[in-house]
Amino acid sequence: MGKRVGIEVSIAIAEAVKLARAEVIAAYPITPQTHIVEHLSEIIANGELDAEFITVESEHAAMSCCCGSSAAGARTYTATSSQGLALMSEILYHPGPMRLPIVMTVANRALAAPISIWNDHQDIMAQRDIGWIQTFAENGQEAVDLTLHAFRVAEDRKVSLPVIVNIDGFTLSHVIEPIVIPDQEEVDAYLPAFKPRVRLDVKKPVTMGPVGIPEVYTEAKMAHNEAIKASKRVILQGWKEFAEIFGREYNPVETYRSEDAEVLLVTMGSISETAMTAVDAMRDKGTSVGLVRIRLWRPFPGPEFRKAAGKASVLAVIDRCLPPGAVCGPVGAELRSIFYKMPGAPKIFSFVAGLGGRDVTVELFEEIVDKARAYAKKRPTELYEVIGVRER
Repeated sequence: MGKRVGIEVSIAIAEAVKLARAEVIAAYPITPQTHIVEHLSEIIANGELDAEFITVESEHAAMSCCCGSSAAGARTYTATSSQGLALMSEILYHPGPMRLPIVMTVANRALAAPISIWNDHQDIMAQRDIGWIQTFAENGQEAVDLTLHAFRVAEDRKVSLPVIVNIDGFTLSHVIEPIVIPDQEEVDAYLPAFKPRVRLDVKKPVTMGPVGIPEVYTEAKMAHNEAIKASKRVILQGWKEFAEIFGREYNPVETYRSEDAEVLLVTMGSISETAMTAVDAMRDKGTSVGLVRIRLWRPFPGPEFRKAAGKASVLAVIDRCLPPGAVCGPVGAELRSIFYKMPGAPKIFSFVAGLGGRDVTVELFEEIVDKARAYAKKRPTELYEVIGVRER
């Protein structure tokens, strides 16, 4: 049985990586991710984890080291955030097609300019198409559990793909929560030793990641895409077995008081718990509203989302990313695509909120629902709306 303790979420994630028996950690410090890898370096220095901690000169180097160690057959982990993730960008496109099962925590943070160390989802949305499996945690317990799940899925030979676990910077990373830290025996039962699908071996030399001439490039990209889509079956099985061992259930899409709702809020990450409070407050006032939370971002769970939306007539989608010049936020665009020309599809209205650490409050959710209900009667002139902008 695991033990419930009060612990900072970043420290708890590091403990989960220790329990996963990671063998190589290569990372560069950047706020608000730093506490995770700081604690891992202490764990290794104290002899509590038999692993190599590689100090590097940048996030670009960190991901390059991770590619090498994973290719050599080591269970590999890193963490980063914001501009650090952006600096990794060139290398982030390699592990997916090369089938390197690296696990990374991204403490989501705004991108400059202006410089901001606070939370939103602009960093990860800029990297949404790097070809990694991606999940979002709503609280500290989920951050721990999804980290263990990430290793299990990434290293499954039917998957062999890198996985990102997204946590909201500061909102989760620096908060002390009551979290059940699993026993080592439980984790060992859930997460077998890593047996790489392919590996670099000086006794049997192979070439990994060679040039893709036009005659093979398209087929290589298709193979990667098919692998990502096929990974969902293993992702679901990983959550099913997690529930059997640890007693906590996870799904690609979660709902809250959605069964009879006219309007559904759609969220990702830690604002989902505030959204539940907002749903309760609006229900008390007689508003027919519920909530759908997206946990699995890649591969996108289209069928599960359509089922979760049920018979709701209006979706109010909250993005924490403002892509300049786009038609709406990335989550809103995804949902408009999966419902396109579908009979009885809900009306979808896209909102942007919570940029650069600005609070998304219960009152703000109530404002969003009021606007979505009004737009359902009279179509808005813009395809999305930024909520909470101060008037000059």
